[in-house]
Amino acid sequence: MLEGKRIVIIGGSSGIGLAVARAALNEDASVVIASSTESKVRAACESLGTGACGRCVDLRSEESIASFFAAQAPFDHLVHTAGEWTRYRNSAGKDFSLEQAQAAYHVRFWSILLCLKHGLDKLARDGSVTLTAGLLAHRPSKGQALSTALMGGVEHLTRGLAIDVSPVRVNAVTPGFIDTEAWAGMPDDAKENLTKHQPVPRPGDPDEVAQAYLYFMKARYTTGQTAIVDGGRLFA
Repeated sequence: MLEGKRIVIIGGSSGIGLAVARAALNEDASVVIASSTESKVRAACESLGTGACGRCVDLRSEESIASFFAAQAPFDHLVHTAGEWTRYRNSAGKDFSLEQAQAAYHVRFWSILLCLKHGLDKLARDGSVTLTAGLLAHRPSKGQALSTALMGGVEHLTRGLAIDVSPVRVNAVTPGFIDTEAWAGMPDDAKENLTKHQPVPRPGDPDEVAQAYLYFMKARYTTGQTAIVDGGRLFA
């Protein structure tokens, strides 16, 4: 069902986004990946091979986002997996920083709306948008109040957008602990300790969670939904 489809993946040069690109190419789709670092876009496109192309985009800049979509041909599906791993202050109370809190929303939240503002006209009416939230929305931890709100906000935005941009379908994937490059510095025993009490007692692989994104692209009667892909961590 993805053969011949064109998929734009925001944040597709690494991690889950790159895995989604690989999975889509395996189903004979073509992909356009966007990321903030030109060298990473180039390396990702080379690793993906035929059917993949990419472009650098600054998700903090509406001008850059507008330029990216202006250069695109019509496409069928939009996937947003972009995130940044800057350690913003999450603390509530006296250490709270409004400036850092606002900055944390740029890439993971506001850029979603800017991508739709500038890309929706080129997205097929029978196509889809798939966003990326996080398990903190359901399982808060100490010192992560801001991230909890941000991830929950993406899930609620998904439901609102499913109404606003209909008939385009909008869904979200909420991953658990997925062993991407972002966690490369974490020792294997620490990863094991973090996940050993899950029903599936190991970190997830990006290629596994990518299947949830493919499902939402294909599931033409599904919108406004969130898929939690966490090895059962939510219940551990």
